[in-house]
Amino acid sequence: MYMTITAQKLGSSYLDSASDFVAYLEKENNFKTPEESKEYFFNQERDDILSAEVITEIDSNTKKLEKHEPKFYSITINPSQREQAVLKNHSEELKAYTREVMKAYAQSFHREIEGRKVQVNDLKFYAKIEYTRTYKGTDKVVKENQPYIARIAKLQNDSRKISRGELKGNIKAIQLEIEKNIQAAPHKQNGKMIESGMPKAGSQSHVHIIMSRKDKSNRYSISPGSKYKASTVTLNGKEVKRGFDRDSFYQKAELQFDKQFNYNRHYVEQYKARKTLLKTPDQYMKKLWQMSPKQRAIGFQILKDAGIKTLIPKVPTNQAQIAAKIVKELKRGAWKALRSGSIEI
Repeated sequence: MYMTITAQKLGSSYLDSASDFVAYLEKENNFKTPEESKEYFFNQERDDILSAEVITEIDSNTKKLEKHEPKFYSITINPSQREQAVLKNHSEELKAYTREVMKAYAQSFHREIEGRKVQVNDLKFYAKIEYTRTYKGTDKVVKENQPYIARIAKLQNDSRKISRGELKGNIKAIQLEIEKNIQAAPHKQNGKMIESGMPKAGSQSHVHIIMSRKDKSNRYSISPGSKYKASTVTLNGKEVKRGFDRDSFYQKAELQFDKQFNYNRHYVEQYKARKTLLKTPDQYMKKLWQMSPKQRAIGFQILKDAGIKTLIPKVPTNQAQIAAKIVKELKRGAWKALRSGSIEI
């Protein structure tokens, strides 16, 4: 499970409106026919919210926010393939899970509204489930295929010129060369060369949440971007609590998934374990090698499925080197997860 929280930006500026981000989240609906049911936004109470309402509600809930302050945040919930395998009805179950996640989100604020802790009903948020992901030009597999993609594009262009009489050559020979390049490309999916824009195989359900920085009353700022987990300051002679505990939020969300779907989470899938890997990789590797051979094999398979292609020797002769390679790959994976939570338009 990867979860991200990002303030939405375009370049160096915060967005004045949620319209571009909402339009981005409507992309799957744009490809549906009139006969196909569209996916609506939902919040804690409703399942039938239109994009126009989301834009109006988020844009009008920005009282006293300065230009240098984000007006809203994006939260993404990205279940792994293993986690998605336990879901039976992705739409209904992910909606129910998202509502529990937002309860945990509210509980993770060290903040008070009218003398009480922040509650989920104080939040102004709208969520949308998406069911597909596509490869981007920045993905490693696309980059490694790019020389072959470029050669094929040139060959196809030459073939068209020959057909128009603008170039001399053998179209059949060019087609054979195209096929050779397709076969030589290092990354394929279902026999086809992976290119930018190609839908990713497997279950790709995930949730995007647009979260107003201000509470429903438009009076209180509740920012998950605070650098504090918990602190108290004096403003205008009054003590004000501030802070957001991301560690607590991520762990609560993870535990909620396990409880809600009876999911048996492996050590390498745990948020706490990932933090151990980044801070004390030797301890992480020690934990892995103390497992039974079966559990250790499952752990390394999960890492491999996540795109961490570290070669694991039969015996841990050099744990430091192994850990360093896994850390590098995991950091790269975390960066990709962060990008999945940004607007990218």
